[in-house]
Amino acid sequence: MKAIKITYWITTGLIVLGMLANAYNYFFNPTLKVAFDHLGFPDWFRVELGIAKLLGAFAIAIPAVPVRVKEWAYFGFSLSFSSAIIAHYNAGDSVFNIVAPLIMLLILVVSYFSYHKVVRQKIA
Repeated sequence: MKAIKITYWITTGLIVLGMLANAYNYFFNPTLKVAFDHLGFPDWFRVELGIAKLLGAFAIAIPAVPVRVKEWAYFGFSLSFSSAIIAHYNAGDSVFNIVAPLIMLLILVVSYFSYHKVVRQKIA
């Protein structure tokens, strides 16, 4: 049980820190305006995605948030990471720009499954 909790909190912490950093950069880093344009996305999408990542980070970080809300946050992050992989690949970006969201997606999967193991063990 303890190893699963540690795994959950480490992976969830990495996701939360990554999403908070993303949200900060989406709002305050002018280079990302150019990056979103390069990927073919409008500027309003950058702001919308920043808000969604901020809310999702809070949803999975705060233990009191209901399971159903956490499920939606996990789904949103998985959709975001998958879309980032596809967008960077289609734009012909470097391998790093494709692998980084893939690594985050893998960390997210570990966080998701370990979260459900922790929840199941609390009930039992």
